[in-house]
Amino acid sequence: MALISLFDIDKNYDVKQLLKGVSFTLSEGERVAIVGQNGCGKSTLMKIIGGLVEADEGRRVTDKSIVIDSLDQQPTFEAGLDVRQAIENELTELKIAKARYNELSAQLATDYENKQLLNEHAQISAYLDHHSAWNLDDKIERVLQEFQLKEYEYRHVNTLSGGEQRRVALASLILKKPDILLLDEPTNHLDVYMVEFLEEILTKEKFTLLIISHDRHFINTIATRIIEVENLNIISYDGGYDQFLIKKEQRMQSMRKEHENLLRFLKKEEEWLRQGVKARLTRNQGRKKRVFELREKAQKDPTLIRKMMIELEREKKSFNSTGSIAKKKMLFEIEHLYYSVAGKKLIEDFSTRILQRDKIAVVGHNGSGKSTLLKLLLKRIEPNSGKIKQGEFSVGYFDQHREMLQDDKTIVETFLPKGGDRIQLDNGKSMHIYAYLKSFLFPEEYLTKKIGLLSGGEKNRIALALLFTKKVDCLILDEPTNDLDIQTINILEEKLLNFQGALIFVSHDRYFIDKIASKLFIFQGNGVIEESYQNYSEYLSIEKDIKELYSMESEVQAVQNKPTTDDEPIKVKKQTKLSYKDQRDLERLPAIIEELEAKIEAINACLYDPKCYEERGLSVVAEELNKTEAEYEAVSERYLEVLEMQEELENS
Repeated sequence: MALISLFDIDKNYDVKQLLKGVSFTLSEGERVAIVGQNGCGKSTLMKIIGGLVEADEGRRVTDKSIVIDSLDQQPTFEAGLDVRQAIENELTELKIAKARYNELSAQLATDYENKQLLNEHAQISAYLDHHSAWNLDDKIERVLQEFQLKEYEYRHVNTLSGGEQRRVALASLILKKPDILLLDEPTNHLDVYMVEFLEEILTKEKFTLLIISHDRHFINTIATRIIEVENLNIISYDGGYDQFLIKKEQRMQSMRKEHENLLRFLKKEEEWLRQGVKARLTRNQGRKKRVFELREKAQKDPTLIRKMMIELEREKKSFNSTGSIAKKKMLFEIEHLYYSVAGKKLIEDFSTRILQRDKIAVVGHNGSGKSTLLKLLLKRIEPNSGKIKQGEFSVGYFDQHREMLQDDKTIVETFLPKGGDRIQLDNGKSMHIYAYLKSFLFPEEYLTKKIGLLSGGEKNRIALALLFTKKVDCLILDEPTNDLDIQTINILEEKLLNFQGALIFVSHDRYFIDKIASKLFIFQGNGVIEESYQNYSEYLSIEKDIKELYSMESEVQAVQNKPTTDDEPIKVKKQTKLSYKDQRDLERLPAIIEELEAKIEAINACLYDPKCYEERGLSVVAEELNKTEAEYEAVSERYLEVLEMQEELENS
């Protein structure tokens, strides 16, 4: 069902046209990612779709009853609210509905034929279903934990940092579950564990989404469709980021000469994705299968859980490094490093070596000490104890504050402070400044622009472009992909893969880490740093499986250790009948399944009839079939679930 449609939309800002003749439809259950170069109009398009900005020309058609909500870059909260109150304040309507549902359920227990009560009960049940609001208190508790807000639970929300306030706002939105949710760079200020939790919620709860993000792993996991803003209009690609790459490359083949550079990036990206991610996916599926099989056996033999945990720990910590240390130049030798701040351990007894061509990603939770390690390597702070021995070599540093840039300088003055028009590159060659900056997606008219007038993403591009003109043996980068569009990240990746020195970088971008890093420094918390040559996505997957096994082991031990006596046996409250909602589904779903089967049969008949599919449009009919089959599977699965519940109750 279409929720919002745009027809022939035009939009200008001052003299610059951003959108021309754009048409778009967002259907229920879709998760659409908007991609494109910075400044192309992604955010403007999202705001027009959400009704936050008016188009200059064209029509926007939407159902007036739907609720649209968005994540603000700088959220505001009522004065005096603590974090929990700020979240609960957004859930008032859902809590009222749940309370009314409980009242009606109690009344129906004695007055079960009252049609008015039954109708209201059904309406509220559907409302709570749609918003996944049956166990809000549990969900609030989990979101506080997963977004690392539990420690701030009773602190005034307006005293938190900007990133923490965005996490509070995001927590409220995913609990509220509006009909359409607009998310502009939702993974900013989230560490990789928070992003994984966000992915789980958005897919499991079947949100209808419009997303802008540079996080390709997030897009690939979340998106059911990608629209690219290009040349004032949009191009739609079904599927996630991997499908986007394949389909875009096919489209670009006919435009090879004009888009040679972009085609090269796309081919490299697709090749890496095909060879790397697909292979790891196969391995992960095998491991997942073992975990699922283990669940069935665990109750009978709990020792299997511990055996599997040991196996996964061994796999997680496996070292598969290639190359001899003796053949590589030693850059840093770290011995028994300790560092703490305000009583919090960030680094405890860490020893390692960093060699000439190491590509090391520094990863872990927010606030665990990742950027601190970079500052220690740069000698900007001193350790509490331990040594960092450093050879004779030069270092290039990129930080989130872009300290190497001066706002009052133009781009030309930044790159050529002594004048001229050619830039010396790190490989000893020179290049005209326009040609060099064009490779970082800057048009010629930008050369005389002041640094202070650039956007955050443009400043990052300039800082990175400047960094790659320096001849250095080691690059240290702190969150280099922040504020960059995907096209610029592709350029950065190519530069880093070709870089012959050592690379040490902090990032939460899993896709970027998987592509660049050959080694991980993983901040586990409380000062512990683990080293691994494991691919990061695979490491995270194994880590997640281990956590599941720990949870499973705790549950089994709790059951085994529960005290019982002959005088006082354990009392287990058994469910004796289906809930009202389950009973209602048991009665109504067979008819719905029959209707869907008939609809699928009719659509298939149309696909065999040229007159029918030509009249309606082949792609329209095919899309309708896909959606109907997906609905049929979901309804059938739910019916089997309640049928099994009924059988269990009858046999108990």
